Amino acid sequence: MSGDFAGWIGRSVTARDRLEATRSNALLAALGGQGEGTAGDPLPPLHHWLYFWDVRPPAGLGADGHPAKGDFLPPIPLSRRMWAGGRIAFHAPLVLGETVTRTSTILNIEEKHGRSGTLVFVTLEHAIANSEGLAIREEQDLVYRAAAASGPSLPNAAPPPECSWLASVDPDPVLLFRYSALTMNGHRIHYDRDYAMGEEAYPALVVHGPLQATLLMGLAQQHVSQPITGFEFRGEAPAFDGMPLQLCGDASGDGATLWSQQGDRVAMRARATCGGASAG
Repeated sequence: MSGDFAGWIGRSVTARDRLEATRSNALLAALGGQGEGTAGDPLPPLHHWLYFWDVRPPAGLGADGHPAKGDFLPPIPLSRRMWAGGRIAFHAPLVLGETVTRTSTILNIEEKHGRSGTLVFVTLEHAIANSEGLAIREEQDLVYRAAAASGPSLPNAAPPPECSWLASVDPDPVLLFRYSALTMNGHRIHYDRDYAMGEEAYPALVVHGPLQATLLMGLAQQHVSQPITGFEFRGEAPAFDGMPLQLCGDASGDGATLWSQQGDRVAMRARATCGGASAG
């Protein structure tokens, strides 16, 4: 199947946006922070995901709430689409209030077969630049799979994991809705319980992968002494509303090893690097 879409590799699109402080502040407030950033202040890491909205009219949306396939992304005939992970390099700081551009390019399309059936992985590159040049280079992994007759169960209850740094978040429906709104993410698994359970066979609302990554980045920032220059993450299992999400971390030689966990199940693994920074 992926060979049918080889011609899509290399396609590129550029968007432009202004890093309005209100969006970043709204996310900080939704996560329990102060949200008092003003023009000229640094954009918090991973808050670039709040910008470059892809707003489509109703006719331009798929049944899942995502923009319909076949415009920039290839029309892969598998109904479920997820953000599986990514790798980010921070080359220069961005500041609130400035205007930036994002050039997105399809780097690769690869088909794999496993116990869960056919999977198609699409790797995107996003290069974000301001007037000074490149600021962020990101690779994003999307995975497409067929509809499932049955889905994962809820995690089993378990004691808090052992780690040096531990925080707990309640991913309730209000937080999931607000994050969806702030990122213009229409995927219904995050806010439409009937759709998530009836159409995509999940046992509850699904916690966004980028939201988990943002929370883990925040944990790293609290404990790592030097600026974080790289961040990578990969989803291992879905996380759901209705159960605390544990944010876990340990110092490593050049930054931090991080993961999110619900009960006895690891949901995401991540790593923050600082190029020789010490952590404590």
